Amino acid sequence: MVAHRMIDVNGIQLHIAEQGEGPLVVLLHGFPESWHSWRHQFGPLADAGFRVVAPDQRGYGRSDHPDAVDAYTILHLVGDVVGLIQALGEEQAFVVGHDWGAPVAWHTALLRPDVVRGVAGLSVPPPSRGVEPPLAAMDKRFGGRFYWNYFNRPGAADAEFAKDTRTALRKFFYSASGDAPRDVSGEMKQPLVDPDRGWLAAMPDPEVLPDWFTEEDLDALTDSFSQGFTGALNWYRNLDRNWELTAPWHGAEVTPPALYIYGDRDLVPAFPGTPEFIASLPERMPNLRREPLKLAGCGHWTQQERPAEVNAALLEFLKACS
Repeated sequence: MVAHRMIDVNGIQLHIAEQGEGPLVVLLHGFPESWHSWRHQFGPLADAGFRVVAPDQRGYGRSDHPDAVDAYTILHLVGDVVGLIQALGEEQAFVVGHDWGAPVAWHTALLRPDVVRGVAGLSVPPPSRGVEPPLAAMDKRFGGRFYWNYFNRPGAADAEFAKDTRTALRKFFYSASGDAPRDVSGEMKQPLVDPDRGWLAAMPDPEVLPDWFTEEDLDALTDSFSQGFTGALNWYRNLDRNWELTAPWHGAEVTPPALYIYGDRDLVPAFPGTPEFIASLPERMPNLRREPLKLAGCGHWTQQERPAEVNAALLEFLKACS
């Protein structure tokens, strides 16, 4: 059974879910998610002899939601992971992340390889620091309409998503999934926002949820955002600050054993320049343990949409590195 408790980490309290005994595996969720995003991984990984821990990351769920925007930098987030590993009485862990959790996992491996036995990223590939701040770059490329720039507007997305939390989350999850319809060309378009209408207006609202995301799952997720979306959105508001803070690691490689998994209907790996970057990973990352694993028909919610394939790949990777 999955157990829950609060734990003091890095000057804040994190809510964690945990199950099993053995080598520690830390599972890091993304936006807009919670520990519950890993519900399909707990049993298989614990049964295979691993200690599985998934926190609500800072700004999410029952964990603390610091008020200051600059309390959500990548250094804070990596510090939370390192502090969590230590608070659990371990010296090292496998770190697995999805969506925003993936950059946290990759940067933990980049900044503190001594505490990472292996790192796996789902959806978001390993970091590649660009030549200009990301918010500024996207603002220039898409005229301020890219969703990162919309999220960066104080209070705008916070109010839009909190107006009807359940509907917002239902639209998010369906629209970014492999089940959502594409246009007649079959192409995935960039997530652009009309500032006057908001982001949700352009998203389809399904009458019936996909099989992999039940009404009970939506209930749990909705409850986890009872404190609103501001803490989660503050992660995006630090994108340019993170670019400044990670300057010392510009061009550095992720050295621990690594695994990357993504869906072929996920918009994130289709961002401009990202397909070419993914193709180059075997040359860029000498410790990548297999070719990037592309899941056919899978959208953004990798471990929820394709739990069997993700669990099999994770277990193969974890066992090989143990």
